[in-house]
Amino acid sequence: MKKTRLTSWMAGAVMLMAGAAGAQAETLRFAMAAEPYPPFSFKQPNGEWAGFEPDLIRALCAQMQAQCELKDVAWDGIIPALLAKKVDVIFNSLSITEEREQQIAFSRAYYGTDVGVAAPKGMTVDISPEGLKGKTIGVQISTVSSNYLKKYYEKIANVRYYETQDQVNADLLAGRLDLMLADASAVSSFMKTPDAQAGGLEFKGNVPHDPLFGRGVGAGLRKEDQQLKAKLDDAIGKLLASEDYKAISARYFDFSVAPKQ
Repeated sequence: MKKTRLTSWMAGAVMLMAGAAGAQAETLRFAMAAEPYPPFSFKQPNGEWAGFEPDLIRALCAQMQAQCELKDVAWDGIIPALLAKKVDVIFNSLSITEEREQQIAFSRAYYGTDVGVAAPKGMTVDISPEGLKGKTIGVQISTVSSNYLKKYYEKIANVRYYETQDQVNADLLAGRLDLMLADASAVSSFMKTPDAQAGGLEFKGNVPHDPLFGRGVGAGLRKEDQQLKAKLDDAIGKLLASEDYKAISARYFDFSVAPKQ
């Protein structure tokens, strides 16, 4: 009898250990757009992801005691990849909008910035139908900035849509665009680069807030993954209140990007 009980206990222990090992081995897959989007995400020469969001991911995963990996996904296919279960979380400057909430769920916001404008020095930019009429404007596809231009300016201006922000930046530098719209933090970061300074570009200010811009940036999740959402919400809340968030932000920005609570 003792032997039977001992054997049963050992078998149960092995199963529990196997289950624990399986749980520990489970990896959260965070989607990052393959296209660089500095200072939020970009690849280092060694192929490792760097930037504000990869640093936040590592801090969150350490806090949740989770194993995580960053997976490259094309920006315009990032939500389909999540829904197809190729990744578990989108953590890549995805604004929380009503349109996107029809497809996916969001964590609480982990940063929030405005939409900014860049154009050549000396050019006056008036964000209005009269001011932008006939202008050639560059924007990255599938962003809140592109949604804004499509709704309000596509019929009165020449709006050009690009696969990546780098392509928008290049055409603005080459003089093929009058101006561009993008996340204000990304615009501000680009204006500090030698290319932008040598090219005579400058930050022209922010676009007046519009509901299309959403309610900050959050992690995108499948609607059924409520347990994961709860864990991320808790971890993001703790990180936002910590010195770690301030330190990570200070590496990339000289202003606060913390979401408005």
